[in-house]
Amino acid sequence: MKWILRGLLGLAAVLAVAFLVFRTPDTDAAAMRAKYGGPPSQFVTIGNGVRVHLRDEGPRDAPAIILLHGSNADLHTWEPWAAALRSQYRVIRFDQVGHGLTGPDPAHDYSRDNYVADVLEVADAMGLAQFVLAGNSMGGKHALAFATAHPDRLSGLVLVDASGGPMLAADEEEDKGSGNIGFAIAQTPGINRLAEQITPRSLIAQSLEQSISVKAVADEAAVDRYWELLRYPGNRRATLKRFGYPYDPISTADIAGIAVPTLILWGQEDRLIPVESGRWLARTMPNAELVVYPAIGHLPHEEAPQATLDRLKPWLAKHALSPKTE
Repeated sequence: MKWILRGLLGLAAVLAVAFLVFRTPDTDAAAMRAKYGGPPSQFVTIGNGVRVHLRDEGPRDAPAIILLHGSNADLHTWEPWAAALRSQYRVIRFDQVGHGLTGPDPAHDYSRDNYVADVLEVADAMGLAQFVLAGNSMGGKHALAFATAHPDRLSGLVLVDASGGPMLAADEEEDKGSGNIGFAIAQTPGINRLAEQITPRSLIAQSLEQSISVKAVADEAAVDRYWELLRYPGNRRATLKRFGYPYDPISTADIAGIAVPTLILWGQEDRLIPVESGRWLARTMPNAELVVYPAIGHLPHEEAPQATLDRLKPWLAKHALSPKTE
């Protein structure tokens, strides 16, 4: 019995040492704000005490577009689009709750309805009566949900490899290997709890590389940003709670009822949300057009910024409306 007890104590000591060696603590909030929240960033308080990290660029009297990032990303993912659009459009992007420098929701509410409410509150805080709403991945789901709840506020909708519809399997000829280690860990009970304390940079690098086809997007600075902002205080716990929710697609009837002009952009090699999901959206939505990019993965706005902008700009010229005047 003594030997068993000693063995258990020894194992506990080894595990404790391993935990201390491999633990990746939260980043320092002030240091992260200094690194990623400099000009033109601002912090805007909206409902329920949420203090949103936001960038509002371009002429205030220009047509407006709000950009919503995907899961575990942040507003910086839209930099290529923002840089190209801000001379002609008012470009607003923000870190959604549980992400970036916005950090966790004070009420720990990561429901779709709460994200939609935040978009509305940001639009109201920015004084936008009507705007174009664009979203990638999770942000696309929130954009779709916003369009069903507040169609009167939108002049256009842009979906970039968006979730929110049914999760359809990839066509066999297009399936070049699926899966993402970061998302798999976040969805695995038990193991995901360890990820709240042990999140090696190599895991983030592998997860990002598995999401894209143009590997140059996963450069050292991008991996650092994903890794550091995931560890912004409260964001890892928020991620675990979000992934704890069952996938709840927006109903087909609601998606079919979205009449606002919609541009759908999709990477043909997306291994997270296969292109067949984009095709389904284009078939289901009555006023949508789909553009598919060969040899591009889950982040077309970063992997093929010029090609996506070449389709986006003429579409915006047609559908983005100037602000209403009194």
